[in-house]
Amino acid sequence: MASDTVTVPAPTNVDDSPKALGPVVAIRVRQRLPDFLQSVNLKYVKLGYHNVMSHALYLFLMPLLLAVAGEFTRLGSDEILQLWKHLQYNLASVLICSGALVFVATLYFMSRPRPVYLVDFACYRPEDARKTSMDLFMQRSVESGHFNEKSLDFQRKIVERSGLGQDTYLPRAVINTPPNPCMAEARREAEQVMFGALDELFEKTGVKAKDVGILVVNCSLFNPTPSLSAMIVNHYKMRGNVRSVNLGGMGCSASIVALDIAKDLLQVHGGSYAIVLSTENITLNWYFGNDRSKLVSNCIFRMGGAAVLLSNKRSERRRSKYELQHTVRTHKGADDKSFQCVFQEEDSEGSVGVSLSRELMSVAGDALKANITTLGPLVLPLSEQLLFFANLVARKFLEIKMKAYIPDFKLAFNHFCIHAGGRGVLDEVEKNLQLTEWHMEPARMTLYRFGNTSSSSIWYELAYTEAKGRVRRGDKVWQIAFGSGFKCNSAVWRALRTVQPSSKYSPWSDCIDSFPVKVPTSQTLNT
Repeated sequence: MASDTVTVPAPTNVDDSPKALGPVVAIRVRQRLPDFLQSVNLKYVKLGYHNVMSHALYLFLMPLLLAVAGEFTRLGSDEILQLWKHLQYNLASVLICSGALVFVATLYFMSRPRPVYLVDFACYRPEDARKTSMDLFMQRSVESGHFNEKSLDFQRKIVERSGLGQDTYLPRAVINTPPNPCMAEARREAEQVMFGALDELFEKTGVKAKDVGILVVNCSLFNPTPSLSAMIVNHYKMRGNVRSVNLGGMGCSASIVALDIAKDLLQVHGGSYAIVLSTENITLNWYFGNDRSKLVSNCIFRMGGAAVLLSNKRSERRRSKYELQHTVRTHKGADDKSFQCVFQEEDSEGSVGVSLSRELMSVAGDALKANITTLGPLVLPLSEQLLFFANLVARKFLEIKMKAYIPDFKLAFNHFCIHAGGRGVLDEVEKNLQLTEWHMEPARMTLYRFGNTSSSSIWYELAYTEAKGRVRRGDKVWQIAFGSGFKCNSAVWRALRTVQPSSKYSPWSDCIDSFPVKVPTSQTLNT
């Protein structure tokens, strides 16, 4: 939940005066993301090109095969007949050519990675009884009796400028009076979200739970025994040899970590289905203290979860929505500042919460810079790569004073699913990547409608894009998320077909026509 790393901008537009913020504030006036494209670490450029060269076999063979095929099509009937007669009387040539073809074909198919198809996915939508307006949130915060006046005023200012709407969801253990955060309620929340998403996924795809051979679950702050993955195996009576993995403490970027693990397992186990379940649990991680650096998560994190069905079966390609092209993971945990910028700990009164440091925005910018620098060579058109590389050489080696060239990622991707961590970080990503309002719309509308649902937010954004009927065959989708550690992870998908909006299964089905909405920069609460 609060292990997200990009929610710090939410409180940053509050009153700037020291009097209003108090003597010690862990989150100050809104910080900007560093201009991460103005400074590039060469090792990440090298890593990106290393990933390109790892596919050099395909890059070499495909033009060669196309050239041979092109020359063959130019031969006339007499030349083909002459070639055939030559081969008939030259057994050695036939054997050598046949052996070479078999060797090349074997090498190609043995080294070729298995495809990873996204058959379908489902996002959980809580029942209407869980809807929590901003006024209700503040009312329950007052009634709980845990927060002093300064903390209540601080939360009010954050909520008013958060970019959230009036229809986000919170679990009953938090909203009930008095609040009742306990293990039983946390399990109830986890079951509602996980089973709700999975039931819809199985219904949509027609795949049975016993057909699934790989299960990867991620949830940062709720890790009971038995694990959440074991709860799923037990509930759906999955087969005994299911390869299950449970990830904890990995923050809002964990869905792509889980996706990457599932991808690797699918390379080993052929003819398999894999499920990635991404969620967060709020019940036991609601902060009931007065440390402002820990209060932000209460204001913007909300209920949510997503289940994703993957497969490496080539027979599933026909009905699958997307094919996974790349995953790029960046981990900055070796740096102490990055490691500690999102940290779960007790406050001075013993209340446990997740503290967000004032360096968070700088750390996030560095991680994002490293990630997209590695990703660039894999996805950018050659023209953009040449311009970027020439600019880099001129500045780094020739020491020519010139403005850094910012690659146009809009030439590589049609759709952007940027983790909806907070309003401020979305503003800065939009500015630094030179994106348009249209590109940012899925992230902003997801933040407004569902709040920060942690690692599952990128799936609500993809669902929004589909609900708008924007996904066409061949489109490229970029999912990018940030998380504690500090991590920045990317996934690139290619649409295998034009995705028709669903009137039944989408979390946006009953409200998509009213979006996009104009999100006010500030709202005034009645409470």
